[in-house]
Amino acid sequence: MKVALLSESPADETALRVLVAAVLRQTPGFVAPGFRARGWPNVAQVLPAVLRHLHFNTPVDALVVVVDSDDSVVHTAEHEAPGYFHPHCRMCQLRAIHRQTTKRLPPARGRDRVCRVVGVAVPAIEAWYLCGRADGVSEAAWIEGQRRELAPYTRAELKQRVYGTDRPSLAHEIDCALRETERLRHDPRRLENDFPGFSALAADLRAVAPAVRTER
Repeated sequence: MKVALLSESPADETALRVLVAAVLRQTPGFVAPGFRARGWPNVAQVLPAVLRHLHFNTPVDALVVVVDSDDSVVHTAEHEAPGYFHPHCRMCQLRAIHRQTTKRLPPARGRDRVCRVVGVAVPAIEAWYLCGRADGVSEAAWIEGQRRELAPYTRAELKQRVYGTDRPSLAHEIDCALRETERLRHDPRRLENDFPGFSALAADLRAVAPAVRTER
C-alpha cells in the first residue's frame, strides 16, 4: 500500500508516519505529495493540486490529510448523515474538497481515484500526543468546553505540556512527536477512543487497505 501525507507541518508529518503504520500494523510505502502546506488554510488551498498530482503522476493508493481543529466546529455524529455538510467543520470541508476534486478526474494508473483518509486533531495534534498521560485531555472535554464557553485548556498550554515551551523549534517538535507517537503506536485504541477525529482517520485507512489488496 502506498500512502501520501498532507498536514500543517513537517513535525505533524513525522508523527503521522508512525500513527498510520500503527493503524495498518505495517509500514506502507510513503510517497511525497508534491506540495508542502503550512497551516490550515494552506492545506485546504493546495489539496486539489495535491490530489491531481498524486492521481496522474504517482501510484499512491491513499492521501492522508490531517489538520488541527483550532476553534472551529468539531465534527460529530450528526455530520455523518447522508448529504450533510457543515460549512465550518474542517472534516466536512476536507471531505468535500476530496469528493469534488476526484469526481472530475478520469481513471489513471489502474485506479479510479486516490482514496480519502482524513483526520482532524481536536483542538491540536498536541492533544493526541498527550493521550494516555494527561488526564482530562480529550475531544469530549474540548467539545464540552465549547458548549460551556469555558475551554478546559488552551492550545498554548498543550504545546507547553508536550514541548516544555509554547515556541518550540522544528527539530524539538519532531523529537517530541516521535517520542509520543512511539509510545502510542503499540496500541492506538486509546487514541481512537478519546479522539474521534483520529478514529475517523483510522476507519478510512482500514477501509482502504482491503480494497488495495483486492485490486492487486
